[in-house]
Amino acid sequence: MRLRPFPENTLWLNTERPLKWEDLKGHVVLIDFWTTSCINCVHVIPDLKWLEDKYKNHPLIVIGVHSAKFENEKAVQNIESAIERFEINHPVIVDSQRSLWNTYGISTWPSYLLAGADGEIIGKVAGEGVRSVLDKAIRKALEDGRNRGLLTGRRFNNVQRRKKETMLSYPSKIEMDKEKNHLFISDTSHNRILQIEISGTSKGKIIEVIGGKEKGMEDGGFESARFNYPQGIACYNDALYICDTGNHTIRKADLKNKVVETVAGNGCQANWGEKGGKAIEAPLNSPWDLVQIEGSLYITMAGAHQIWVLDLKEHTIKVFAGVGSENIEDGYPQFAQLAQPCGITTDGERIYFADSGVSSLRSSRLSDGVVRTHIGDGLFTYGFKDEVFNKAMMQRPLGVHYHDQKVYIADTYNHAVRVADFRESALRTLIYPNQSSTYFGECVQSDLLPLNEPNDVAFHNGLLYIADTNNHRIGVFDMEKGSLETLRIIE
Repeated sequence: MRLRPFPENTLWLNTERPLKWEDLKGHVVLIDFWTTSCINCVHVIPDLKWLEDKYKNHPLIVIGVHSAKFENEKAVQNIESAIERFEINHPVIVDSQRSLWNTYGISTWPSYLLAGADGEIIGKVAGEGVRSVLDKAIRKALEDGRNRGLLTGRRFNNVQRRKKETMLSYPSKIEMDKEKNHLFISDTSHNRILQIEISGTSKGKIIEVIGGKEKGMEDGGFESARFNYPQGIACYNDALYICDTGNHTIRKADLKNKVVETVAGNGCQANWGEKGGKAIEAPLNSPWDLVQIEGSLYITMAGAHQIWVLDLKEHTIKVFAGVGSENIEDGYPQFAQLAQPCGITTDGERIYFADSGVSSLRSSRLSDGVVRTHIGDGLFTYGFKDEVFNKAMMQRPLGVHYHDQKVYIADTYNHAVRVADFRESALRTLIYPNQSSTYFGECVQSDLLPLNEPNDVAFHNGLLYIADTNNHRIGVFDMEKGSLETLRIIE
């Protein structure tokens, strides 16, 4: 089977111009089928960058084909945001109707096709951990093309990725120190944590910057410490615990001594079936969010589809709930199945978590780990519906916060904030985008600056703080007035 010419109406991103069939002649072509919500697709981005760098002086073209799972992922501006957020350096095709997906018989994310310099497809492979397989196949394809005199002497290089200069860059998770009125922000694409002193209702001053804008894995003082795509944060005993997601570690920022240290994870991504052990030696798999309960940190391990627990006194870490298979199945922790849990909160008796892959709100009892689903029922079931729990629908929620028998939810792919009311066992919408800015009771519609893939929420003193990720801001919603403003951050 040969590579087929791209349809004339193909939409290309991250490039100055669409690629034509002639552009591929004489090149080895690696095609990556991916979607923004897939944690496995995120995991292999560094592998693709490694291959692109290794063969930068050779005629290799990498092409991403974005074949959406969720409806929100079909929007071009959301794909563009993901390209910028993940720093993707190759052309990307928008394949929202899965035309190319079906043409080449793709069935899972991520999947790869490799074609030689003659256009013939050499092979197809799927999943994580295949960098060495791709490397060997690319090297062999280049050798074959060179021996047959097929390789071109030119290199395709017209990637056009522009990064916005903003105070915050894709902020993801937030944490409020209620005693000091300090807000901590994971400034994720800047690879740092900001400590903000809140003044009034919508103004804050930066009083501490933890980490630098460059990616890295360095312990030490706040200025020299380095993170890689940090996400969830939790305050405990004058320290801030941080999910350093890209480094697969948990870091501790000592707020008194202004020093960062690694407390869990050895910096390597865990393979399937890892159980934990000594915290600093155990491999982790994309820790995404965490909450502190009685000296332990409960962690959503998004890449492992599990909840883990880190004992801060014993310095051990282990699986708390989830067998590791990606699906939705309730029951005892050793049998339950989760799907990319990404947000976590607690009422002291249960942990509640946003199980993003199944668009669900689920919980696990602290006493025995038993998992229960409150909202959501499948890997491909999602939508936007206010109803009683067993009929309500969300679309890839990523953040949750418990307060007064309610769980506030960042319903990310619906660009909304929802409220799961456990008194009524019903889901309702608090904030959503619309064509007006009219306030109806407790629900505000706003097109002045509608939310754009919010990732987290935090309630404090009648205000709901919102990590409005793709707008590069923190929103402040006044529960009494029904107003939504932007937190003005002063350096």
